Amino acid sequence: MIDTEKQFDTVIETCKKIFEKKTIDYGTAWRVLRIISVADQIFIKALRIRNIQNMQERMIDDDITSEFIGIINYGLIGLIQLKTNNATVEELPVNTAIKLYEAAVDASKDTMLNKNHDYGEAWREMSQDSFVDLILMKLLRIRQILNNDGRTLISEGIDANYIDIINYSVFALILINEGKHKA
Repeated sequence: MIDTEKQFDTVIETCKKIFEKKTIDYGTAWRVLRIISVADQIFIKALRIRNIQNMQERMIDDDITSEFIGIINYGLIGLIQLKTNNATVEELPVNTAIKLYEAAVDASKDTMLNKNHDYGEAWREMSQDSFVDLILMKLLRIRQILNNDGRTLISEGIDANYIDIINYSVFALILINEGKHKA
């Protein structure tokens, strides 16, 4: 599991560099996004991966790797938005945005390490298709929870679903980096 932790950190470092550069370019325009909007952005990216997986030819040169990176960053934005509990037109300083990002990463990593311990790294045997399908399922759960005014009777909340989406995407990128899945 030590390798997994290092691999997680490597994937997140790549994502964080992109997040930081985009925050410098665009500011924190994402602060205006409501939870459903963040979920919809991830939904678009997950469907894009599914389409890439099924296409022989494509007109846009996006790749699976960049789409999983986008899912991770939007998932982390979703966690930030849940924590701040206020979608607003607000410009945050870059260093504040990065601190919020890192706190969301820490929550995701802690969950990954705990689940990885209990599940014995079963994800290493999963297909890329399954990761995408599970991400889509988690997004549908988020939509349902939002339709229930954010309440659940016995199920995990929106934050747990975002964390799972982030971790599935990290796992997919680890397997891409190992050459076990297509990029």
